[in-house]
Amino acid sequence: QVQLVESGGGLVQAGGSLRLSCAASGSIFSINVMGWYRQAPGKQRELVASISSGGTTDYADSVKGRFTISRDNARNTVYLQMNSLEPEDTAVYYCNYQRYRNVFARWGQGTQVTVSS
Repeated sequence: QVQLVESGGGLVQAGGSLRLSCAASGSIFSINVMGWYRQAPGKQRELVASISSGGTTDYADSVKGRFTISRDNARNTVYLQMNSLEPEDTAVYYCNYQRYRNVFARWGQGTQVTVSS
């Protein structure tokens, strides 16, 4: 399966911006839907945003209007532009896809996003 490596996280103040990148070890052209997930300490992992091969996007209500997901199949990379960050956005962010329904690829290490007040 394709290996995924997340990067771009860091420490920012509330209201700031970050752009996360998800680099794949192989082609993502044939992967229908790629997604960004996040997990905060003590909380379960949640879907933040997803994008289909046709460019259709979907977002969690908590990030609508602030986050934008995009993909570049030629570069085998998925991005997450995060604006107007809030402390509640603090979490480890992961990218992933479903090999089959409800069966995900191997989770990577993720990238830490910390938003200070």
